Amino acid sequence: MYENLKGVWPAMLTPMDGNGRPAFKQLEKWVEVLLSQGVDGLYLLGSTGQGFLLTEEDRKKVTEITAGVNAGKVPIIVQVGSMTTAESVRLAQHASQCKVDGISSVAPVYYGPTDGSAGMALSHYEAIATASDLPFFPYQLGTTNFSGGLVDFINKLLQMPNMVGMKLTTNNLLEISTIAYSSKSKLVLFSGADELMCQAVLCGATGAIGSYYNVFERECKYVRNEFVKGDVKLATDFMLVFQEIIAESLPNIWSFFRQAIQMRYSVDIGASIAPVGNTNKVLEDKKVEELIDRVVKASKIEG
Repeated sequence: MYENLKGVWPAMLTPMDGNGRPAFKQLEKWVEVLLSQGVDGLYLLGSTGQGFLLTEEDRKKVTEITAGVNAGKVPIIVQVGSMTTAESVRLAQHASQCKVDGISSVAPVYYGPTDGSAGMALSHYEAIATASDLPFFPYQLGTTNFSGGLVDFINKLLQMPNMVGMKLTTNNLLEISTIAYSSKSKLVLFSGADELMCQAVLCGATGAIGSYYNVFERECKYVRNEFVKGDVKLATDFMLVFQEIIAESLPNIWSFFRQAIQMRYSVDIGASIAPVGNTNKVLEDKKVEELIDRVVKASKIEG
């Protein structure tokens, strides 16, 4: 039923206009570029998309424009989590009106639970999950610290209406495996750590959502597919290079994304919204070119 909800999806960067608002014309162009790169799907308005830094109305407009340009070509999941449950519910209902393919949400932010339980997050998630009929993909939490543990948390999630999968924003491969086996393959799992794209496949992830796929969609999709088909050497060699590139670019990640996307795709995604990226330095063009070249060569993709 959810066969299209798999593969490599960019956590889509939202082009910005320099004044804290989305650059809507650039957004249209950017969606077209990503579609031309063969993305398996688009994940909107998460951390990479700076969704939390935008107004509710701008988030809605980003969803509307992206869904319109996409016109059903690939599935779209919209991250609707917000500071309040009420706003999250409104965004979920709006996403349903835009006829996207799923909604996702981070856990409650800033105000954490005081009793050591996952009840606050579960209540928040249930309100979002029942706000529409769309498949729901909550973020994985560091739930092993909650009373009852991770397996108990997953069992409670599985009882929610429209609960289809999860976005696993963790570097802990054992947590991914635990979620996979405890859900008895009932959940569609997307890994969220780009640097573990292939490794997460072995733990039950059927897809990958990440920031660097904005720049390297074709390369990452090719390598992951070849790994699934059995080419372990290609995946091993590529992932070691990919991890190194991530480590080198991470201190200036927002500058790197902007420069690399301009170089590869002639789209200016603009500067991130302060305070995000406010210590980033502009990289030398030669360095950005070198980083791109190393990933492309390591993928051994043709053309």
